[in-house]
Amino acid sequence: MDARGAVARINLEAVRHNLRVAKQLAPGARAIAVVKANAYGHGDLTVAAALKDEAELFAVARFEEAQKLRAGGIRQPILLLEGFFNVAQLEYAARHDFHICIHQFAQLEALERTPLARPVTVWVKIDSGMHRVGFTPEQADEVFARLAQVAAVLQPVNAMTHFARADEPEQRAVTEAQIARFQQVTKGRVKATALCNSAGVIAFPEAHADYVRPGIMLYGITPFGDRQGSDFGLRPAMDFTTTLIAVREHKAGEPVGYAGSWVSPRDTRIGVIAVGYGDGYPRMAPPGTPVLVNGRRVPLAGRVSMDMATIDLGPDATDKVGDEVLLWGQGLAAEEVARHVGTIAYELVTRMTARPRLEYIG
Repeated sequence: MDARGAVARINLEAVRHNLRVAKQLAPGARAIAVVKANAYGHGDLTVAAALKDEAELFAVARFEEAQKLRAGGIRQPILLLEGFFNVAQLEYAARHDFHICIHQFAQLEALERTPLARPVTVWVKIDSGMHRVGFTPEQADEVFARLAQVAAVLQPVNAMTHFARADEPEQRAVTEAQIARFQQVTKGRVKATALCNSAGVIAFPEAHADYVRPGIMLYGITPFGDRQGSDFGLRPAMDFTTTLIAVREHKAGEPVGYAGSWVSPRDTRIGVIAVGYGDGYPRMAPPGTPVLVNGRRVPLAGRVSMDMATIDLGPDATDKVGDEVLLWGQGLAAEEVARHVGTIAYELVTRMTARPRLEYIG
């Protein structure tokens, strides 16, 4: 009997394969590998090291994420998608070859008044329709003109935008309008442009431009809610697994778990698995959400608790304590699990806690 808790087994060769798929889809563009949020739960330092010979640039959201990569030995330029928020961060970025995205006038003003030891590469964020951060098209003339006068900025600057609905095929016109708006604002004014997230890489080849920013697709997950990564030649990079820690006989009509919200319609065998919301498995996963036990699908039964969940193995089950249970990964796409839960696969992989052990292969 050998039972253990949750393990996320990360296949680094799958990550490399998925980056190659992104490059094949956008052959004229360079790739910015997005490793924010701990590489979408896959381990930022290890993933970045695995991609160091294939990614021209890395991107993270937060300054501290970029610091961690530099301290861990990653030497490629790192793009700060949220930019900097004080002078110390700006000076550090200049010293350590961070590319900085600027999206508000406070950042522009800091660049204008701060002498730097070496000039920085700037990406101007244009709000082409996401309406989250970025300079509006009406502000672009002023922003580009002022940046051209800043000695601490490498000239010419770059520009980027972010699509709001590229993952919705029925809303194609919305993304096409964003593309047109961005191109009109930046034409002839910048050195390089980047528009495409993973959805854009796959669905909008006309917008591949100079750089693409593959994120979720690096980890084998599609941004399209009704599809899965294998539809586009991607390989799941994470097998999230646990083990059976108990198998119990269970009578028809008896409830299982908190609040007795699930009642068995038959005599069956209930398996208890060592995973719960304390590991990042979603508490709101409803009964019927599938897992794989010894290669076959079985449903969750009852509520997910902090450390355990229960599954209906069936009356004829021969599964035993110590058998591995696949929560998502090869053979059970994270996208499918997310649809059962009512969320997106991005959330599944990024919300894992520190408790599951990360193991790397490839």
